[in-house]
Amino acid sequence: MGNGVKEGSVHLREDAEAVLSSPVSSKEPQRDHRQVLSSLLSGALAGALAKTAVAPLDRTKIIFQVSSKRFSAKEAFRVLYYTYLNEGFLSLWRGNSATMVRVVPYAAIQFSAHEEYKRILGRYYGFRGEALPPWPRLLAGALAGTTAASLTYPLDLVRARMAVTPKEMYSNIFHVFIRISREEGLKTLYHGFTPTVLGVIPYAGLSFFTYETLKSLHREYSGRWQPYPFERMIFGACAGLIGQSASYPLDVVRRRMQTAGVTGHPRASIACTLRTIVREEGAVRGLYKGLSMNWLKGPIAVGISFTTFDLMQILLRHLQ
Repeated sequence: MGNGVKEGSVHLREDAEAVLSSPVSSKEPQRDHRQVLSSLLSGALAGALAKTAVAPLDRTKIIFQVSSKRFSAKEAFRVLYYTYLNEGFLSLWRGNSATMVRVVPYAAIQFSAHEEYKRILGRYYGFRGEALPPWPRLLAGALAGTTAASLTYPLDLVRARMAVTPKEMYSNIFHVFIRISREEGLKTLYHGFTPTVLGVIPYAGLSFFTYETLKSLHREYSGRWQPYPFERMIFGACAGLIGQSASYPLDVVRRRMQTAGVTGHPRASIACTLRTIVREEGAVRGLYKGLSMNWLKGPIAVGISFTTFDLMQILLRHLQ
């Protein structure tokens, strides 16, 4: 029985190595397609679980970002409590259906693109089968985030609108699209896209870079090829903390621009939105409003996301 367990552990380790580090040979197109599909499925599940877990905190953060209210933990709890009292428990997840419509393709594309960019950059820099050096590792994450954001941005705008408006204004996702198209024009669906991309580059770049670097250091110093799940959660939490802190001011600007049509703020450029926030609320309090809540929800979400993706990749490889 001991030998069986030992053999199973060896096979699982081999599967993990094959999935998470080995390059795909061009002579094996079927295997390459399977790995792309595996990355898409794993990424979709990772994004869905992570965002659902922190949806109430995320909605509360957006409410503060798009208003002039001063943020505090007490005020955030009050918003959560009164939302629950006035609209019911499930209202804490209002807009989560729009979040899922956005997050599932976003996470699937981002994780799958990251795996592809890692392979492409690995071949280019001559690191096939090895961990990428720092700069290509950072570039792979930034490119993956930019690719996913570019393809799914209108869904992000719709989700932000649903998070800050009452149920009477928008009944569902399709209603948001219809009303925006009729009343504000189709180009509004990409309002705030520039600060989104500018924020995604450091966020995705640093998140993937930090997570991959911590896994690499773990292999080097622990002697184990794969971390335990709780260690992956910790690495992901660190990645989320660093990535979100670096890109947070642009996240505030993005939300203001996305919701300008329904919150009373005038539509403006990135520079004008920045100046307005700083003038009315101050640089730190305005541009970093809700960051402490992000420090709570961000590490949880990113930790769940990275851990789920890696474990799903290992599981799918083992089943194949």
